[in-house]
Amino acid sequence: MALPDTRHRARYLFIAVVLGHILLISAQVGARTGPPILQATLVTALTTAQRAAWAVVSGIHGVWDGYVYLRGVHEDNRRLVDENTGLRVQLQQERANARGAEDLRALLGLRARTAWRTAAAELVAGSASPDYRSIVLDKGQGDGVQPNMAVINAAGVVGRVVVVARGTSVVQLVIDRNAAAACVTERSGAQGIVLGNGDGSLRMEYLSATAEVERGDTVITAGTDRVYPKGLLLGVVERVDRAGPAFRAVIVRPAVDFSKLASVLVLLVPAPAPAIEDAQVTK
Repeated sequence: MALPDTRHRARYLFIAVVLGHILLISAQVGARTGPPILQATLVTALTTAQRAAWAVVSGIHGVWDGYVYLRGVHEDNRRLVDENTGLRVQLQQERANARGAEDLRALLGLRARTAWRTAAAELVAGSASPDYRSIVLDKGQGDGVQPNMAVINAAGVVGRVVVVARGTSVVQLVIDRNAAAACVTERSGAQGIVLGNGDGSLRMEYLSATAEVERGDTVITAGTDRVYPKGLLLGVVERVDRAGPAFRAVIVRPAVDFSKLASVLVLLVPAPAPAIEDAQVTK
């Protein structure tokens, strides 16, 4: 077994010696015009490897630069979005302040024109249910507010107080489906009852067959329900449907925009009868 191993070792040694001689000869033998063959071969191999490595490094560097650039762009976009959002919020606040100032000026003007003792109140909450349209005010029993007091703003009738606590009160809006107010048209004097539809509109019912009601007629409070004094603006007739001599539907558009309701007046003590007859809130 030792003899075959010796032969293999000798063969490998012979091959190594031959390769060594070839390398030495290549290192000494030069081309006609240039460096030795071995040196040229090594330089070519190293140059190729260097080019490949440089291409890889350049590609990685380009990808990194692109990533850094895109990251910077994303950060700038996020900063611009945040600034835009902040400006929008500031604009909304300024608009809200402007609306609040307008409401306050309108209420002050209305308060100066009315013959009743009033309490100015701010809306602090509202009902989200369409089945019960109400608002909560920041004035209550401690401010002289009592149930069934009328609530108005510069546009017209808002509703009536239904629940009173010490510092707050709940107002049933006139557009609530369970709300009602005695009314009359200014043009013809047709009397009836205005009821809430629950969808933001009113309807006029209990009209006589001979009543004259037309689209565009102004509807005001009649003052006979012991809640709303006479002459407060309720709305304008928007549609009149008749079935023969009888009225099928009379739809009234409220004078108050309940989606923008912010400040109101609670009528605390009605004025004497003559003053009530002459008092009227116009749109």
